Formats: sequence, C-alpha cells, structure tokens
Amino acid sequence: MGISNDAVEIRTQGWRRLAALHGLIETGLEKELQTAHKLSVVEFTVLDALSRQDGWHMRMQQLARAAALSSSATTRLVTRLEDRGLLTRILCADDRRGIYTELTPAGLQLLTLARPTHDRVLEESLTEAEKIPELKTLVSALHLTQINPI
Repeated sequence: MGISNDAVEIRTQGWRRLAALHGLIETGLEKELQTAHKLSVVEFTVLDALSRQDGWHMRMQQLARAAALSSSATTRLVTRLEDRGLLTRILCADDRRGIYTELTPAGLQLLTLARPTHDRVLEESLTEAEKIPELKTLVSALHLTQINPI
C-alpha cells in the first residue's frame, strides 16, 4: 500500500470512528429527549440554536445550517414546532422577503427543562464511548476541546 493509500485509509478509519461516536450519542439523546420531553434531537438542536441568538431569532437559512437540514426539511420542522407553540415566524422588518424564526417563551421553557437531560445523556454517552478502544482517542480529543476551546 502506497503512502497516499495509507493516508486515505487513515482518513476513512477516522471518519468511521466519528460516525460511530455520532451514532452512539444521537441514539441515546433521541431516546431520552423523546421519552422525557417529547423532543427529537433535531428539534432540541433548533431550540438550542435559537436560544443562543440575541433576540432568540434567526433567518430560516441560518437555522437550516445550524440544524444541518435542507431548506424544505427546516420549513417542515419549523411548522411542527410552531404548531406546538415553541416557535413563531416573523417577517424581517428591513427585508419583507426574509422570515425569522423566533423562540417563544414556551419553547425556552421546554428547552430549559430538556437541557439537563441532554447534558446528562451526552456525558453518559461519552463515558460509554471512552470504554470502546476505537473511540477512546476521539473522546479524549473532545474532552481536550472543552478544556482548550478552539
């Protein structure tokens, strides 16, 4: 195997490990957030992203990027969350074509209740993953970024 093939294999192994860790974490989060708060991981992600913005609102395109969704999937998700009273849509004052999605007080309240569940399951998942030899280095790297943010 040549050097370039070795590099490809190393990247591929890294990608598989990252995907495995993501799957482990997301499975735990999905189960616990649904059971305890009737929220999916992506719904939590949207509420969380909005809560971190000044004024608790974002343009739909920004929200799509934050949630790693297509525009149409974001629209459907926002509609579901809006129907539940967790979000609202407002027209952009300076650009009538622009639409903001805004977190409602009910959305913030649900997010506040769900965050401890999210944080606990994330920590439990990382602790579990650390016991898997193939994932230990990746988990250690994540812990280092918490100590030394990029």
